Amino acid sequence: MDSIIHINYVSLILVFLISTVMATSIGINYGQIANNLPPPEKVVPLVKSMGATRVKLYDADPHVLKAFANSGVEFIVSLGNEYLSDMKDPAKAQAWVKTNVQAYLPATKITCIAVGNEVLTFNDTALSDNLLPAMENVYAALVSMNLDKQVSVTTAHSVAILETSYPPSSGAFRRDLVSCVTQVVDFHCKTGSPFLINAYPYFAYKADPKQVQLDFVLFQPNQGIVDPVTNLHYDNMLFAQIDAVHSALASIGYKNVCVQISETGWPSKGDADELGATPDNARKYNCNLIKLVSQKKGTPLKPNSNLNIYVFALFNENLKPGPMSERNYGLFKPDGTPSYPLGFAGINAGVSTNSSSGRSPATGSGSTTPTSWSPQDGSSSPGYMSITSNSGVVLFCWKSWILQLHIIVGSILLLFSQL
Repeated sequence: MDSIIHINYVSLILVFLISTVMATSIGINYGQIANNLPPPEKVVPLVKSMGATRVKLYDADPHVLKAFANSGVEFIVSLGNEYLSDMKDPAKAQAWVKTNVQAYLPATKITCIAVGNEVLTFNDTALSDNLLPAMENVYAALVSMNLDKQVSVTTAHSVAILETSYPPSSGAFRRDLVSCVTQVVDFHCKTGSPFLINAYPYFAYKADPKQVQLDFVLFQPNQGIVDPVTNLHYDNMLFAQIDAVHSALASIGYKNVCVQISETGWPSKGDADELGATPDNARKYNCNLIKLVSQKKGTPLKPNSNLNIYVFALFNENLKPGPMSERNYGLFKPDGTPSYPLGFAGINAGVSTNSSSGRSPATGSGSTTPTSWSPQDGSSSPGYMSITSNSGVVLFCWKSWILQLHIIVGSILLLFSQL
């Protein structure tokens, strides 16, 4: 009888361990500055096949929010920088929340509103002055609708708000931004919302490839660095950047603010002078990143804090301005096939699709909304036919899966040794 109990116990542990590996939550940024993307209805199974449970939009696209109704996927919707001055009017903030948030709840799980994006690093005084009032009025609108307990209000910052970031313990905000940042962080503390940072180790490598070790930014094996003040060891740049933000927050009196990474990624293609923008480097960065998230470990400075990370981005976006890399951050091509091997369940990397039947750019929000999308024969694209919502969970990149499997087997052997 004891043996049966032990075996059943081991079985339960096995199920728990496997489900823990498989159910890792990742976030994804869903940008739409393109004229060749699939309609949101086709994107739902793609997102689910990745195991992504959180999506961040750069607007509040009604087509997307309707398509994801009852999907269980959590959403951050965004208010563009161009709307911040309007949000200084409480009535307009109320109307925006009613139309773009309340109207979709509870079917679509909108959990956060990002007011503006990288506002403080535009060096636009008028725009910066509008940020906090806009956040406060949007939050007040949520309170008036009794939604403030389920929907938070925040804003995303560029890591360029830091004046110093190396070593991580020396992290400090730009002196000209300290006042604005302090007010925003105080708002977070009062309302319980997260502090969002867009962090791209790629930019550091691109700017100085001779000094920045590629393995260090790609989460590959390397000697790493030791912070001389804290004596903490860092084997990747993203963790160093995150802890530099924690140090900067502590320097202005906020030691326990929740920090989330609202954007991070690596381009798979770039111009001739964009060193490192290759499919192989993009694969290493994003696969290793997902592996770290799956291990549910924090940073050296905050080892018990969850890594709430949103990968940038879901699709390549062919209408984004700037260098070629800007149009090639997507994990997927517009036809739904991976930009490079990803190792996600239910995704056939070798399937090609027919071209779309045509799409028209939509006005507003800096994005495009599909008017139609179907292969010429009228059937579903093969690239999406191979993806079903039942494929469900992420398998990670194969090295991560093998690592997790070793952990499971080791745990099982340990339990059996005690029978």
